[in-house]
Amino acid sequence: MQCFDYIIAGLRLRSTIDIVEMGIKGFKPFEHPYNSCIDTECSLRYDSTLTTSTHAVLKAIYHTVFAQTNSTCTLYKCNNGYLLSLSRTRDNEREPILFHIALPQHTITTNARDNDIESISIVRFGLWVMFGIVLCSHQGIAIHSSAIVARERGVLFLGESGTGKSTHTRLWRENIEGSTLLNDDSPIVRIVDGKARVFGSPWSGKTPCYKSQDYPVAGFCRLYQAPYNKISRLPTIAAIGALLPSCPPAFAHDEILQDAICSTLDTVLRTTPAYSLGCLPDRDAALLSYSTIIDDAE
Repeated sequence: MQCFDYIIAGLRLRSTIDIVEMGIKGFKPFEHPYNSCIDTECSLRYDSTLTTSTHAVLKAIYHTVFAQTNSTCTLYKCNNGYLLSLSRTRDNEREPILFHIALPQHTITTNARDNDIESISIVRFGLWVMFGIVLCSHQGIAIHSSAIVARERGVLFLGESGTGKSTHTRLWRENIEGSTLLNDDSPIVRIVDGKARVFGSPWSGKTPCYKSQDYPVAGFCRLYQAPYNKISRLPTIAAIGALLPSCPPAFAHDEILQDAICSTLDTVLRTTPAYSLGCLPDRDAALLSYSTIIDDAE
């Protein structure tokens, strides 16, 4: 059986599905040569027999409707892991796309067909949720943010949709020499040797920025729109409150996953500052956050 290896945030995913050939091009930079002698942190395989009754479902812990993919999402707790059901809201006749992850092996199975082009966005999201569960066991979190790199350090800008995360990192690129975008939607933060590092990922929202790179984190910055530019460092409790809303929302409804996220955030914020930035969408705002966060890190 042919296998495909992908290394994401330092973790090896071994798949019997060619994810890139399937149409999810963001995985291309994360491809690595398959080597059966190397252990993996997680695996993915296709299972045409997977149904919602395949595993003993204990309860539904999260349910929502995604307008951007026109789909419904339900995450279930099972007796041996988690089951994710994804289906198009206007297509009740089709079987839902399912992902199951068995713990503690982190074996992921899916009934997603590799020629189902119409469902690519749903499959991409399903892989994000499953890999997010893997990350929880490896002191990692996919954080909804826009991540920029300057002077070999990463900065993550957080905030609700529409607050200007992508605009702010664009202003860095336009006004700060040498700054580059790492990821514009879901960079991954992991604890490595006791400190936070930010990794590019195969998930970058509407901006196709997929980079297999990682950097030490200089800081986190939660944005809000204001008629002025002002930045302040957050105390630890406020910093946790600033970061938690940007962590995977489904995981907040499961004690094990949420405890893992809170533990990782606690470790991250012991060595990494977080800031609050009220700002205008202008050059001065970018220069203010750059001089404060990057200079403080050095």
